Amino acid sequence: MSVRRTERAPEVFSEEAFEEMLMAAAPATAVSRNLRPSKQQIVPKIPEAVDDFLRNVLQRAGLGRTMISFEKEWYGSAQKLMTQTLWRAGVLLVPDALTHRQLVQAQLDTVHRDTDPLRQEVLHAGERLLRTQRERDFYRLQYQRVAEHKSRLMEDLHQLKKHLQSYRPALRRLEDTIQEALRKKMLLSLKKDRVQNSKALNQQDSQIKKERSIKSGGTGPQDTEAPHSEHTGVPTCSRGPETEHETMETPLSLSYSIRAHKLPISCIHLHPRKLIVASASDDCSWRLWLLQAHGEKVGQMVLTGEGHSDWLSGCSFHPDGGKLATTSGDSTVRLWDFSCGGGCVLTLSHSRPTWGCCFHSCGHFLASCYADRTARLWDLSSQRCTLTLRRHTASVNSVCFLPFSDLLLTCSADKTLALWDARLGVCTAIFQGHQHPCNHSTCSMVGHTVASCDSCGIINLWDIRKPAVSMATVDAGPRAANQVAFSPSGRTLAVACSDGLVRVVEVDSLVSSSLPGHRDSVQSVAFDHRGRAVLSAGSDGLINVWA
Repeated sequence: MSVRRTERAPEVFSEEAFEEMLMAAAPATAVSRNLRPSKQQIVPKIPEAVDDFLRNVLQRAGLGRTMISFEKEWYGSAQKLMTQTLWRAGVLLVPDALTHRQLVQAQLDTVHRDTDPLRQEVLHAGERLLRTQRERDFYRLQYQRVAEHKSRLMEDLHQLKKHLQSYRPALRRLEDTIQEALRKKMLLSLKKDRVQNSKALNQQDSQIKKERSIKSGGTGPQDTEAPHSEHTGVPTCSRGPETEHETMETPLSLSYSIRAHKLPISCIHLHPRKLIVASASDDCSWRLWLLQAHGEKVGQMVLTGEGHSDWLSGCSFHPDGGKLATTSGDSTVRLWDFSCGGGCVLTLSHSRPTWGCCFHSCGHFLASCYADRTARLWDLSSQRCTLTLRRHTASVNSVCFLPFSDLLLTCSADKTLALWDARLGVCTAIFQGHQHPCNHSTCSMVGHTVASCDSCGIINLWDIRKPAVSMATVDAGPRAANQVAFSPSGRTLAVACSDGLVRVVEVDSLVSSSLPGHRDSVQSVAFDHRGRAVLSAGSDGLINVWA
């Protein structure tokens, strides 16, 4: 038993015993250092590894099982901490060559795994680069071809321009010939229409004479002179001798005012036969006002109508006086029938605001102008647009038919006026002379005179037979002139101005006079049937009658 105890005792090897062993070995080391030979005889000694040192110590001490346990723990810790550096008791433990090889192999495998995708990406990138270079070469060739084609086209274009320049004088001569032919045709159609109307009126006059002669027993040629004199001149709304002797010797004064609307009035129009005026306002309604009844001047409202969804810009009576057409900012033209209580019987729609309208003398056609730079001709029987007039480059602000003809006059914000043949849809003449946008244009009931006004108060008078240059110019500025109107005789012109004045201009002498009475800008003017009174309406909602 004692022997066995002696054999087991060395197996318990504590740290204290290990330290004592090291301390015992220290003096021997010191002695060995003192006994070392000189520097010339020193042989370099490679330091012993820590694990080898411990193995040697344990082997010398006869601690075999302890050495086996030490080796298991040593290599086990090295396997667990392959990627770490171990520090224990202040001593650096370095893995052996096998462990280091395994660590390096693992890192190498990781590098291989990371390198394979990169290699594939590099191969794909090379292929893409090759395709890109091929496409670049292809497009470079295409660009060179296009550049050559462009240079050839530019050369052809320059040659065509030179060729066109050689043809331009001939084109100008052809245009002048066409314009002259259209102008002659227009004048001939005017003469033809007037002759036909004169014949019809002469037949009507002769019929009236016969009826009166039958009633008077065939006596009294003096009774037949008056009706004959009432229809002398152009068959318009003029009254014969009354229009011939129409003068403005006495200055006009404000006779009375009508509070027609609470909001601004944009347009007024006189009934073709009765002293009834229609007004269109920004309150989306139109109204009829009685100006005279049994010799007494009154301002009674006869009829009103509502139906537009936006402000009204214009109104126009039908030639027979039984209907009224209105235009509005809601892009519609509406026709109202008085026989139906003033109800709307027709709606003509468009995509842009409508500025004005005018009936043909026959009453079957209606012309309207729009903000989309066009004017349109509507057939009221079929309720369709039969003609669209396109030439202006800005909004068309007014439209009107020349009396008893198929000629249509338009004015635009592009500073020009245009005369159209409504049967052919052809522009027969262009009036150029305004320096600012034109607001309104109108034509005289007699003669060939046209008047137009612009946004700076300039009024130009034109002869439709000579549209190149205006006959006369009147300055009513600096504020805008909104509307112009001729008297039935064509001798007097009324102008609605934005400075609150109504200006009356004598066409022959160009002498003008002012009629103050509105508190805001005047938007519309008109003459009565005899030309002895002026009607005006403005943004203050009033209709003033000057007589």
